[in-house]
Amino acid sequence: MEPTHIEHLGIAVKSLVESIPWFENLLGIKCYAIEEVKDQKVRTAFFKIGQTKIELLESTDPEGPIGKFLEKKGEGIHHLAFAFDNVDQALKSAEEKGLILIDEVSRKGAEGMNIGFLHPKSTHGVLIEFCSK
Repeated sequence: MEPTHIEHLGIAVKSLVESIPWFENLLGIKCYAIEEVKDQKVRTAFFKIGQTKIELLESTDPEGPIGKFLEKKGEGIHHLAFAFDNVDQALKSAEEKGLILIDEVSRKGAEGMNIGFLHPKSTHGVLIEFCSK
């Protein structure tokens, strides 16, 4: 199973209010969506560049995954997401290849996507997300 494209690059930020205008100025484009994903304790903001997106991630809880990431590493690249036709099949294929899964089956993420993560211990230190519509 091959990815269709890079879906997005996730960047952890302390504040969407401060970061959105900065990225709008840098990229010369407007943020097109802001969304809260309650079960992941995060608010997201999206910018589209061609077929790929930049996803800014702001923690809504210091104990959530982004809150812990910011505490440990500070602002910066959090994950790289690849688009697949079927995220569950892609996760199964990754597991069969010996990769460590965080999610054995997909769950709902921002923009109504089905998502699943691979553990950085098995992906050269990069948190990898698989996505499908």
